[in-house]
Amino acid sequence: MALRIRTAVPKDETRIRELFLEMLQTIFPDRDAEGYEDGYLDRFWNGTENRIFVAEDDDVIAFLSAEVHTEPVKYIYLDDFSVTAAYRNRGIGTALIRMAEAYAEEKSASAVLLHVEKTNISAMRLYERHKYSVFRDDGNRLLLKKDTAQQRAQTV
Repeated sequence: MALRIRTAVPKDETRIRELFLEMLQTIFPDRDAEGYEDGYLDRFWNGTENRIFVAEDDDVIAFLSAEVHTEPVKYIYLDDFSVTAAYRNRGIGTALIRMAEAYAEEKSASAVLLHVEKTNISAMRLYERHKYSVFRDDGNRLLLKKDTAQQRAQTV
């Protein structure tokens, strides 16, 4: 496998939409999955600091979206994250998380935050391995947080 991690470009949108549906069907197998609304992904292509990172072999096999927020402090929010089933448990998710964390450092963000469904045990294990901890209980899901190295250095 010649895996490559890179920033997504607009031509990746169709595959990202397919992976998003696959992720929803994995987490919520009893629900009808609805994909992104038209125009939803435009915010990643329009010159903002928001990014989608993709892993590709011959085709895009995984993605992770990273949104830059500035209130109340600058942080990165990891929104949608999907690794196609045939490629899970091969370190691809870890590679994407590391890319997003490096981006947070590059943007001088204080932390990386994300939500995880309480029922998504495999995702919880992945995030725990990467030192994310529960920041807030939001009902069916948890908000997890990891301070950036820059932030950790300031609090020592």
